[in-house]
Amino acid sequence: MLALVAVWTALPAAAMAEPSIKIVALGDSLTAGYQLPAEDAFPARLERALKAKGHAVEVTNAGVSGDTSTGGLARLDWSVPQGTDAVILELGANDMLRGIEPNVTRAALTSIVNRLKARGIEVLLCGMRAPPNMGLDYARAFDAIYPELAAANGLVFYPFFLADVFARPKLVQPDGLHPTAAGVAEIVARILPKVEDLLGRVRNKSGS
Repeated sequence: MLALVAVWTALPAAAMAEPSIKIVALGDSLTAGYQLPAEDAFPARLERALKAKGHAVEVTNAGVSGDTSTGGLARLDWSVPQGTDAVILELGANDMLRGIEPNVTRAALTSIVNRLKARGIEVLLCGMRAPPNMGLDYARAFDAIYPELAAANGLVFYPFFLADVFARPKLVQPDGLHPTAAGVAEIVARILPKVEDLLGRVRNKSGS
């Protein structure tokens, strides 16, 4: 018994620490960190913010600039490897900018969610909204995708990824679309409680 205790106490701290929860941020340029240093991209800043609050996490950047929801579906299996615990799903902005039919976007996002759920992966769905210039009918159909998909699947839901960032000059780049480093920091601060809800679901599932 004493020998067992000695072995246990001799284990390095890392071996006894809580295992890291592996999160993949699956998205487009808003996730990838368009025109920003890697350390200022959303996944990197989010990981630092979570660790600062004592969470053991690894956040992988699976953002691809220009990607649509259909593109995200096509690369899902290699973008979200085995061993992933949770996914932050941020896709659809490019669908909207290209005027892709909302039903196409809905179908692709639904397939992504279904495939992740089948693998036992928790999902935080990030909503996107169409600007008025896309037309009222398009905006209604597009905007409805996210809350309806989240409700139908019981997902953790963040209604608008660019909340309080979009159209604020100090928080967006000259193109008016992509966040600056300060904009990314604002996104992280606002989405953090939802990500902590996501972590809670992962821990509850594992019983830790």
